[in-house]
Amino acid sequence: MLRNLSALTILALAAALAVSGCGSDDSSGEGGAYGSGGGGSTQAAKSESGGESASGGDGVVAVGKGSELGPILVDSKGLTLYDFHKDKGGKSACYGACASTWPPLTTEGAPKATAGAQSSRLGTTKRDDGTVQVTYAGHPLYTYAVDTKPGDTKGQDIDSFGAEWYALQPSGAEAKD
Repeated sequence: MLRNLSALTILALAAALAVSGCGSDDSSGEGGAYGSGGGGSTQAAKSESGGESASGGDGVVAVGKGSELGPILVDSKGLTLYDFHKDKGGKSACYGACASTWPPLTTEGAPKATAGAQSSRLGTTKRDDGTVQVTYAGHPLYTYAVDTKPGDTKGQDIDSFGAEWYALQPSGAEAKD
């Protein structure tokens, strides 16, 4: 019940962003990803509180140890990184409102593994909007706009935008509750 409620909250957030013009009005998803878009502008996803939650397009992946899930992958600001079950073949299926709620971890250069992340598991995939998204063990990586501080894992094991989302362990396996 709580997970369904959380999914409804996400959908309401995405609808509010779309109506208020905070995202791209085209279906390319260009405005939803953080990092540089095709026009060179940087946009950040909005959290439920209205603050920005993007960490930039630095492509840094590290291991965080402050969550109830144990060691999990985090970005350069310590925000949890997730995979999306709708992604297939290492290609993102998250654009538009989805990418506003689940900002992809992007990079303008080679991704960087620090603090226990394995560089051999890092890769990239080109998104339909031209940005380059970081992958880990073949999974495109995303943060969650509702996670606002290191250790937050509010996106763990929820169904949103048509599939489940999970934090990833340093091995590349999904974290389990």
